[in-house]
Amino acid sequence: MEELVVKVDGMEYHVFVEETEEGKILVHCGSDVYEVETKKDAEPSAIERIHKKQASDEGKQEITAPLPGIIYEVKAKEGSEVKQGQSLFTLMAMKMENDITAPRDCIMKEIKIKKNDNVNRGDVLAVIE
Repeated sequence: MEELVVKVDGMEYHVFVEETEEGKILVHCGSDVYEVETKKDAEPSAIERIHKKQASDEGKQEITAPLPGIIYEVKAKEGSEVKQGQSLFTLMAMKMENDITAPRDCIMKEIKIKKNDNVNRGDVLAVIE
């Protein structure tokens, strides 16, 4: 089981996510359990894309939006040095704040968005090196 922290309407919740043998996803929140259906033939999940991005540790890399939403906060500046895991942007999607973090120690080469921009899944938010 993987533990995640999610924000809904400003409230933080610690949830646990597990995949059953049948391929269903169960989300445990306190004593409640929610079943989430997935499509096996769909594009890689946001989590898979983030992990793939984090595995890359050489040269220029694009940081992309994991889902559609509105840029709520831009925390990094062009040219700044950031550490792995440091929050760069906050993306508001479905009334949830999603932190977009640095996949590795890097320099913010280019920031392609600003506060209140609408973004789609896969849009380039920044280029790091």
